[in-house]
Amino acid sequence: MTAESAGIRAAIFFAATLAAAVFFAASCSAANAPANREFASVRRGTLERTVTSSGTVNPVSTVRVLPLMSGRVERVLADFNDEVKAGQVIAELNTDVLRLKRDQMRAAVAKARATHELAALSYRSQIALFERNLISEFELMTARTTTENLAADLAVAEANLRVTETEINQHAFVVSPIDGIVLARNISVGDTVSDASGGNSLPMFTLAENLREMQIEAPVSELDVASVAVGQPVRFSLESLPGRVFGGEVESLRLVPTVTGNVVSFTVIVRVENRDGSLLPGMTCQVEFIVERSEDVLTVPNAALRYRPTNLGEDKIADMIFEASIADLDDERRGAAIEARNRAARQNESRGGSGQGTNAVTSLMMGANPGRGSGPMIMGQPGGGGRNPGAARQGQNPARGANAIRLSYLWYIDGDGNLAVMQVRAGISDGNFTEIIVPDEMEGFQVILRERIR
Repeated sequence: MTAESAGIRAAIFFAATLAAAVFFAASCSAANAPANREFASVRRGTLERTVTSSGTVNPVSTVRVLPLMSGRVERVLADFNDEVKAGQVIAELNTDVLRLKRDQMRAAVAKARATHELAALSYRSQIALFERNLISEFELMTARTTTENLAADLAVAEANLRVTETEINQHAFVVSPIDGIVLARNISVGDTVSDASGGNSLPMFTLAENLREMQIEAPVSELDVASVAVGQPVRFSLESLPGRVFGGEVESLRLVPTVTGNVVSFTVIVRVENRDGSLLPGMTCQVEFIVERSEDVLTVPNAALRYRPTNLGEDKIADMIFEASIADLDDERRGAAIEARNRAARQNESRGGSGQGTNAVTSLMMGANPGRGSGPMIMGQPGGGGRNPGAARQGQNPARGANAIRLSYLWYIDGDGNLAVMQVRAGISDGNFTEIIVPDEMEGFQVILRERIR
């Protein structure tokens, strides 16, 4: 091999080695490059936690008017949507047969009265004869019994006459039992109705006592019913009235469960105002029970609280979260937390486990020194500078006690361009945004929302 060819081979080997080194360095650089991230700002707003359901609008009280006697409808004096007063005649039944029956009853009363008077006269005569010992005591008692039986027959005839007269003068005239409005009219002139005592009678009218106050009957599942309490504010809307939102209040919770398709639910009664008459009986509405409400609080998207960096290992993430967790602790508590974490790590290693968490400091964080404020130290700022998380809450269910506060974490880019994490206290969530209890100065702060796939 000549010196020239050896030099060419050496140059080719050097170039290949250099290209491989450049490719390896580029690959490492790409692997460690920051992810293509999306950011979101900490913003101020209002949050609500609600329980949703669908319900039906109904009058608070309805009355079914049943006939007190059988007969043919002679006149109908009330129609749908008519306002009626208590005692007002709303229908009239035919009384032709009853009037004939009344004449028979009157004749029966006259006959019974005459028979009774004759028996009474005979009884008085029997008394006079008994006093003279002309008849026996048995004959006297027989005359007395006969007179009393005829008196009872007279009373029955008079009672039957009064019943017939009552049917003619009262029961034949169907009156409204309340002040209200006619929701339904189920009769027409010429229809035959049966009295309510028969058990097969159908209502002639259905009346609503008051349509200015309505109620919603909404089924709430057994999973959500614990969040509903009497007096709780309610918001609802109707498809028939788009753009309008109505308010109400929980009036009662019916304890009888309803099982539909193996789903257990309880009926909640919501009292609502209907002063303008826009709510009609039978309307379907979407109901929101306001469980919690926080006004003028700092919020972040829920996705930001779920974010975890993909370019860091689990151990590195755990270490950074741990450091953020103890940022607000004093030296004594910090040392105790580190010792507890190391002890848990040794126990995991002895059992062959892996991974480290932040449970060792959770109790220390939630039981922080009251003198240091209610919030954690975030980015070097002392906790407690935020607003009182309970001051602006409304609609809280009294049965739930204090609003639940949980620890969570937000990732961000610090001033040096490095990835960092902070611990925050999360309050209520509406499903899209969550309240965070942090100093007011953090409004507008940028946190990592997610990583985009290139």
